[in-house]
Amino acid sequence: MEFNPVGTTGITVSDLCVGTSPLGGMPQTYGYGVDEDRAIATVEAVFETPINFLDTSNEYGKGESERRIGVAIERAGGLPDGFVLATKADPDGRDFSAARVRRSFEESCERLGVERVDLFHLHDPERFAFEEITAPGGALEGMRQLKEEGLVTAIGVAGGDLEAMEQYVDLGVFDVLLNHNRFTLLDQSASPLITKVVELGMTYLNAAPYASGLLAKPLDQKPRYQYREPDPEVMARTERLRALCDSYGVDLAAVALQFSTRDARITSTLVGVSHPDRVRELVANREAVIPDELWAEVAELTAGG
Repeated sequence: MEFNPVGTTGITVSDLCVGTSPLGGMPQTYGYGVDEDRAIATVEAVFETPINFLDTSNEYGKGESERRIGVAIERAGGLPDGFVLATKADPDGRDFSAARVRRSFEESCERLGVERVDLFHLHDPERFAFEEITAPGGALEGMRQLKEEGLVTAIGVAGGDLEAMEQYVDLGVFDVLLNHNRFTLLDQSASPLITKVVELGMTYLNAAPYASGLLAKPLDQKPRYQYREPDPEVMARTERLRALCDSYGVDLAAVALQFSTRDARITSTLVGVSHPDRVRELVANREAVIPDELWAEVAELTAGG
């Protein structure tokens, strides 16, 4: 596993990051629930690996993900040395003011049992008008205040809509962009924005390399694609990729993960996990040996994705 700097912030993160939205118990998103004991054990399993980066949000399970992570941190006697914790501001309905960002940060710290966090994201701001977020007294102002006060080391923007994300990148105030589901074996539409982010000196975090499950789970488990039911064309492309990987004796999930981790523009790749065994599988997929010949054929299959 490699460790990369987050710009000039002084933060160093593993090239794998564990995403924790499933740990909040969100069956409406993932099609399954996760109980508290399993969620806590999953975080404890992360602490046993080389991974030093965990991502959550005030919004996941209405704070339940953070609360469960906080229990694991307390049981561990605090965050392990050098461990990087990231969370996100929750608008709590329609309020994405600077004051709400502050309250969201305080709620997160209380649940997590910490006084500050390394990385704090503006979460899915595309749900609001750009002008509302960036107006005086808006969420952006609240984010910048937290950084100026030293309560967070770095600020980021996290979302899925590429056009909206580019608007926030162009502001020149964020250290990090976190984007999900747009740089995978099935969809590389984020690639131009990734290049732009890196050229601007920002850090790019790539979330959901498994396209929210389709590239990692057997078809009989009815995995989702970008949090929706996959269409026949996407299923057919996935099957072609799976058959190719099988011909080399390599797991498609390992190829899907390393498609992201091997890209030098990407500082860390975020994968949501919901069981201690999945943490260990994630590390194994990161370390799997993949022949150059397979990568060449993958490039042909994914061209123009």
